[in-house]
Formats: sequence, C-alpha cells, structure tokens
Amino acid sequence: MKRYGLAFLIVIFVAVPLFSQQAPAPAPGQATPAFARGPAAPRSPEIHPDNSVTFRLSAPNAAEVTVRGDWQEGFTAPGIPMTKDEKGIWSVTIPSLQPELWGYTFTVNGVRMLDPGNPLVKRDGTRFDCILLIPGPASSLYEIRDVPHGNVAMVWYDSPVLKKTRRMYVYTPPGYETGKERFPVLYLLHGGGGDEDAWYTLGRTNVILDNLIAQGKAKPMIVVMPNGNANQYAAPGSGLPAQPVAAVLRPAAPVAPGTPEAARPAMPPQPYAGSYPESLVKDIIPYIEKNYRAIPDMNARAIAGLSMGGGHTVTATNNNPGTFGYVGVFSAGARTTDEAFEKQLTALKASQVKLYWIGAGSTDMALQGSKTLSETVKKVGFNQVFRETPGGHTWFNWRIYLSEFAPLLFR
Repeated sequence: MKRYGLAFLIVIFVAVPLFSQQAPAPAPGQATPAFARGPAAPRSPEIHPDNSVTFRLSAPNAAEVTVRGDWQEGFTAPGIPMTKDEKGIWSVTIPSLQPELWGYTFTVNGVRMLDPGNPLVKRDGTRFDCILLIPGPASSLYEIRDVPHGNVAMVWYDSPVLKKTRRMYVYTPPGYETGKERFPVLYLLHGGGGDEDAWYTLGRTNVILDNLIAQGKAKPMIVVMPNGNANQYAAPGSGLPAQPVAAVLRPAAPVAPGTPEAARPAMPPQPYAGSYPESLVKDIIPYIEKNYRAIPDMNARAIAGLSMGGGHTVTATNNNPGTFGYVGVFSAGARTTDEAFEKQLTALKASQVKLYWIGAGSTDMALQGSKTLSETVKKVGFNQVFRETPGGHTWFNWRIYLSEFAPLLFR
C-alpha cells in the first residue's frame, strides 16, 4: 500500500484569521503598499497582573460584539457583551481567571469568529477556539519553557487490519534524534469527536512531557497518538475522505423496551475483527517497534485514553493480556460488569500489569462508570489508583490526568 509522504516535524500552532483577503505580492525589492497591509489588530487578549483579561476587536460597523470563553459554565452560556469606543474598537475586561489553558471566540452580529489579534488557535473536531493561557502553578506544565524539547511528527503507516493507510502523531523525547538509547512507549488515545491531533493540540502532550522530563518527574518516553476513528485515514483537512461508520462496530444486542438502565449491557458494543483496538495492537505497535528505538517489552508499554479512547483502552487491554504493563482510563468505565468482564480483568491481572489508573471529574457524565470500573479492578486485585477531580468531561481534567499518570510510568 502506498505511503502518502514522509513524517515531518510540527513546531508551533499557526492560525489564519477566519476572515481575510490576500493582497497581490509586491515585485522583488518593492515594499508592500500601506493599503495592502491593512490596519493592525488591537492588542488582544491582554492579561493583567491580577489575571484579569481585556479582549479587543476592531469592528467599527458592527452592531453587537460579544466574547465567549470556556471558563463560563455550560456550552449554552451567553456571550459577554463588549463596548465600542469612538475609534470602533470593541472591548471588555473580565475578572481574574484561574491559571489554565482556556479557549474563547468572538461573536460579531451573530457570526462566530476568531480573534485577529491572537495567532494561537486550538481545534476540537470542527470547532476552533483561540488559546488563552493564564500563567500560574496549575498551568505551569502547559507553558513552553526554556527546557530541552522533544519533537512531534505526523507519521503515515499501513494498516492491514483496517485496509488503509492512516496517520498518527509520534512524540520523541529530547535528544532522540542524536542518541542511540531505546525508550518505553505510551500509546495515548483520544475521545469521540477527536482525532490524532487532539492530544497534541488540546492535550499539550509534547509540552507536558518536555516539562516533566526536564524536571526529572517522568522518564523520557515515546508517545504515540493514533486516530481512533476506524473509518478515517486522518484528521479532517488531510484531503482524504472518511468511510461510512457502519462497518466499524457490531451492533449492540437488542434490549427489550422498558429494560432498567442497570440491566442494560455493561460495555459499549464490542468491536469485531478488523476494528481499531485490534489495529492498535496488530498494526501500530509493530510499526513503532520496527521504525523507532522502542523497547519491545510489556513493561515498556503503557496505554491510556479518554472517554471513547478509555473504552478503546479497556478493550485493547482486556483482549490482549501481556501486551501493556500500565493502563490509564480517563472518564470512561462500565455501568455494570458481568462474569465475562471480570474474567478478562483477572487474565489481565495475571499478566502482571503494574498499574491500573482511573480518573473522572466530579460532575463527569462518566463518573459512575469510572467508579464501577475502579471497584471491579480493585476487586480483581490490581495495583489501582482512582482519581476524582472537580469538573466534568473536559480537557481541563484530561491534561491533569496525563500530568499525573506519566510520572508513574516505567518505574
């Protein structure tokens, strides 16, 4: 099967304003005329010493401008109104924000848009937001610091199981390119609506690992971030179409009308042969261990995933005891468990898994399922960690879980 190009390094987020026109390029040696340069965007966002933030947008002909950020409660919270001055600059200053990596957008006359003054953008599925990083102890691992940096590559690989060429992101630790050392590997899986870019862009994986390694809190490791959508070649924008989803999962067994929630199937529909969890083990791991200096040993392999990726993690580990030595399940679990599920976990325990780490937010829709999984894992006898944090089913928690899980690996 043909490979589509070579891996290349990802260096920094670069964003293009949502609305823009490109002027003709000037002739060699000729300066760009002033009319083609356009007015400079006002400074935005401006973070003040008390962590309050001022947002600004030049829109002299707009009738209404608001800003909405994910520090607000709920996805339907109204935008924060901005005020226009005599120069047509709209602005608002919001109270002090907690240190965190936030996202925000403007809405102008009912149309959502990015901040032209902010080049940093993150993508969550088909949603784009500007990045606002409030500095402080809680967000210090998310800041790019003056430490040795690893690299992230987009890698195309052949997947015989899924019968297509697919793309994944691979982080290699600082010094990998110039050394000969072999490294353990963390396979890090995204959730529903995400793709191979999610843990890099939204999860700040490379930044977190760079900082943890520099602080001596985590061992240098390779991190593989695959695309968990078996019907996709790669993330949207790659130029390759997705296949119908119907071929990916076997339908769930019928449930009689009126069946109580507790009596419904314990786990999501189980993937059959030719699914993503099988491809992870049969396609991705062999590729990584052939093409990277990865240690080909169970105790040098970890796997973790959030939400849908947590379900993929449970399936991949239950179906393949002896493959992974460390397991992390973020915001995922089971409503109930049965004898067959416990039998799988018992076989996994017998393979001598060193750590089974589970985390969920206190208002997370997956909290109860996470607790049920934790109780079952504890019953089976794993070395288990259960972490409940404030908040819901969000990247605010999943970045924390990665920051806490990674230092426990390969010890």
